[in-house]
Amino acid sequence: MKEADILLWIQEHLRTEMLDPVMQFITHLGDMAFIWIIFIVLLCAWKRTRLMGVQAFTGLAVSFLINNVILKNVIARVRPYEAIQELGILVDRQSDWSFPSGHSASSFVVATIIWFHNRKMGTAALVLAGLIAVSRLYVGVHYPTDVLAGTASGIVIGAGIHLLWDKVFAGKGRNR
Repeated sequence: MKEADILLWIQEHLRTEMLDPVMQFITHLGDMAFIWIIFIVLLCAWKRTRLMGVQAFTGLAVSFLINNVILKNVIARVRPYEAIQELGILVDRQSDWSFPSGHSASSFVVATIIWFHNRKMGTAALVLAGLIAVSRLYVGVHYPTDVLAGTASGIVIGAGIHLLWDKVFAGKGRNR
């Protein structure tokens, strides 16, 4: 099955008048990493969760650089609604390239770092990250491989930042 077929199947079989506004809301939570920046600010506000917040901020910055600044512009993949005539979109046209999904990458980088620090909070963050990623397919602005690549990138960057931070600062008086 081609990626276009998957997106058209979603449009035909999953979109409903009741679910459309829900998925639009979920997708907009990821706009400019809005919801994740709020979480980071809250995490940094308390000493007990500050390390988690600083790592999440670092991961978000690295993810933005790799995915949005470098990969999107090097790969320059057009959005699916530009290539698939029958595909309708439920949000405004996007101003950047399609691959990889920045919403998915930013969501999973922060959620992964939170998960490393706190499994319960991290599981909830991963669920939200998954919903944001799926919403990008639902609203018609990404191909499945865009979302998969963004998700994988976010997880790898998040795990890498957390593990590198632990290795560099292990035993140096850090407080979790």
